[in-house]
Amino acid sequence: MTKWLDDVRTNSSKNVTVILIGNKKDLEDKRQVSYEEGEAFAKENGLMFLETSAKTAYNVVESFNLSAQCILNNIERTGIDPTISSNINLNKGMEGVNQGGVNGPSGKNACC
Repeated sequence: MTKWLDDVRTNSSKNVTVILIGNKKDLEDKRQVSYEEGEAFAKENGLMFLETSAKTAYNVVESFNLSAQCILNNIERTGIDPTISSNINLNKGMEGVNQGGVNGPSGKNACC
């Protein structure tokens, strides 16, 4: 398993929803990871897997819908009350990341 996935699983609820998303599906000729490799990695690590393209909007809405549906299923299955706050610090490890809005100084999206 990779360090980032270990960190997610160590520092989050056991019911966390993790979806591996391969982006830039529209650039098939520049692909560095095959669909099969992404799917195999996801399967080996218990993740869901989708490929998307922000340019063509391929699977973008579907990825959000899948995530929301999984979260809802977890809430219903576990009885977690999402209105009760927890001790999870959403900004942990985000020191130095632009938190002033969507766009950073370069005008580009600061989060992605």
